[in-house]
Amino acid sequence: MKKGTWTLLFLCCFSIARAGYKETATALIQRVLPAAAGHFSVEIIPAENGNDVFEIASAGNKIVLRGNTPVSVASALNWYLKYYCHCQLSWNGDNLRLPASLPVVAEKVRIVTPYEHRVYLNYCTYSYSMAWWDWARWQREIDWMAMHGVNMPLAITGQEAVWQNTLRHFKMNDKEIRSFLVGPAFFAWQWMTNIESWAGPLPQSWIDHSIVLGKQILAREREMGMTPILQGFTGYVPIALKQQFPAADITVKPFWLEYFPPGTGQLDPLDPLFAKMGKAFLEEQAKLFGTNHYYAGDPFHEGEPPKTTAGYLEEVGKALYTVTRSVDTAAIIVMQSWSIREKIARAIPTEKLLVLDLNGSRRKSSHAFWGSNWVTGIIQNYGGKTEMGGSVEMVMEQLSAANHDTAWKNIRGIGMFPEAIEHNPVIFEAASEMAWHQTTPVTADWIKSYSHARYGSSDVHTQAAWDVLMATVYKAKHIDIARESPVVARPALKVSGASPNGGLNTEKNYRFVELWAAPKAMLAADAGLRKLSTYRYDLVDMLRQCLADLAIPMQQAVSRAYLAGDKDSFRIASTQFLSLIDDMDDLLGTDPHFLLGKWINDARRCGHTAAEKALYEQNARWLVTVWGPYDKDAMLFDYSSRQWSGLLKQFYKKRWVDYFNFLQAELGKTSGRYIETDAIFNRYKRPANEGNDFYKRLSKWEYAWCNQSDVFPEIPTGDAYTISMRLYEKWWPVAQQIYEQH
Repeated sequence: MKKGTWTLLFLCCFSIARAGYKETATALIQRVLPAAAGHFSVEIIPAENGNDVFEIASAGNKIVLRGNTPVSVASALNWYLKYYCHCQLSWNGDNLRLPASLPVVAEKVRIVTPYEHRVYLNYCTYSYSMAWWDWARWQREIDWMAMHGVNMPLAITGQEAVWQNTLRHFKMNDKEIRSFLVGPAFFAWQWMTNIESWAGPLPQSWIDHSIVLGKQILAREREMGMTPILQGFTGYVPIALKQQFPAADITVKPFWLEYFPPGTGQLDPLDPLFAKMGKAFLEEQAKLFGTNHYYAGDPFHEGEPPKTTAGYLEEVGKALYTVTRSVDTAAIIVMQSWSIREKIARAIPTEKLLVLDLNGSRRKSSHAFWGSNWVTGIIQNYGGKTEMGGSVEMVMEQLSAANHDTAWKNIRGIGMFPEAIEHNPVIFEAASEMAWHQTTPVTADWIKSYSHARYGSSDVHTQAAWDVLMATVYKAKHIDIARESPVVARPALKVSGASPNGGLNTEKNYRFVELWAAPKAMLAADAGLRKLSTYRYDLVDMLRQCLADLAIPMQQAVSRAYLAGDKDSFRIASTQFLSLIDDMDDLLGTDPHFLLGKWINDARRCGHTAAEKALYEQNARWLVTVWGPYDKDAMLFDYSSRQWSGLLKQFYKKRWVDYFNFLQAELGKTSGRYIETDAIFNRYKRPANEGNDFYKRLSKWEYAWCNQSDVFPEIPTGDAYTISMRLYEKWWPVAQQIYEQH
């Protein structure tokens, strides 16, 4: 083909793409700013040396947004809203109060990203946050992704249908397949090959709907110019397949974390059935959802290989790549750094492997992933915990293109990989914006702009509140956070933390008393802000964190009184602690982002029958509390430990009431009073399900709670400002007194 013909073909393709891109970008603007969309115009321009680019300019009475893809155009819109209109679209409230006249862009803005890939989502996000989302919520999230520069999201909605279609080819009927599939709150860990048959069986109606929703998600992401990452095949199979293919080399792996029966099946990648099954899986996925040539594949994730013979891991890597390439010759394998194995990774051609360094910690130990392309990222949150924290400055430094050294030569992008979202919006605003910075912003200047956009105002009080936050909760030594409160911990005299990988907040992070200045400043802000959802959320969240921290010395006071045998002090301290929980519940009930009822009702709406609704509600309750059916050796209970209205008063408080009643009865004994020993704790220093007779009763109650169907509000009650003011005035004097004593 002649050069001129190639040029003409390119121009035709670009023209076709440009027409579709312009329509997609315009539709996004209409969704985000329906009343003002007519004031914007969209133009599609070429990339700059292969890198995404956006421009912002004024032309007549319109704002012109230019970009090479809808993601770039959406990023231009977001930049204009933040830095010209002082507006913000976020998970936790919106400030989209545009100026009466849109600000003029005096000099054209042109920004080129230094990063090819801007990756988003962790498998866990799909369960801890997205389990019950409908298309409307997904559409908003995809708009958020585009406006925040994301161009490579993980896309695993509908995997249950892929598995059903695949296993039908391998002697399994639909009843067996649905029994293999887990309940909808736990898909993340099935797709990561950790569990099977947990919290199910899965209804057929769910599988059918997942196809529709998965296609909607992928169609929109592709329209935006994104490159979704789909699932690969690594040999994870149902244990039941061993009965159908007794000659196949299928290992039944040990229980994940030692207590998730029945384990999982691992088909040896060197067995002939691996190539047949892998090919079928990838073909069925392509039939349903197409492909963009990137396939997530993490062999033996959080587990051990079935064999330890020399050369085995290298052969696994070759087999993984070969089976994927047999279906898609352009295939690229995407691996998480979390449990990556060098020998497997090195067996895949370097140009055909993309490594996601989830929390940016594995680059040095892996010599920048042995020459393969890679992405550095942040996790920040585990399980959807609600505490504030993480270092804004460290986020920007870690993701800054300006901080790359010679060892970063194969870096291709940045990523956000939280286990859950819809919390700490400032962290993810900072992280996503680094996609468009060539240098590292000055943190103090950036946070002023953030606050201005968040509230549409440079109010001195809101800025003062953020100054306090930046000197306390967001002045951290780590990006990831574990700052738990005893309120959400299983009761004990000595509380080390709530979740298995967490721990109580300590004043090594910041002085608790100093944080109270943040809600105080917010309460003094201009009254015109009180109807703004971003203001209300932040006010509630700041005071929530103060109260959650205050619970730490208060719980310790209860323990001291019991150990001293002081009945009066025990009664006073325990009553005060329970009152704090009640007030936290009331506070959180004023904002839609802190409602247990929303989580449960979203789950129930996914069901078509009474049985389905009950199953989904049980899944929803399990995930945020005990993490599944009862087991005496359970370890993941309270992993989420969420401070939510409804959950605080009806679950966490009831545990503490039961415990205080138990201790009160013990205080009445003249001899043989209860003494807490280390024997009650599991290896994560939390009371085990069967730590003693009390915890046997308590844990059975916890699991029984998950089978209930009492109704919780999904609409906020009470005024956030009024209740915050009342609780600040009530608890600030208490905090002063307690912290002075410490």
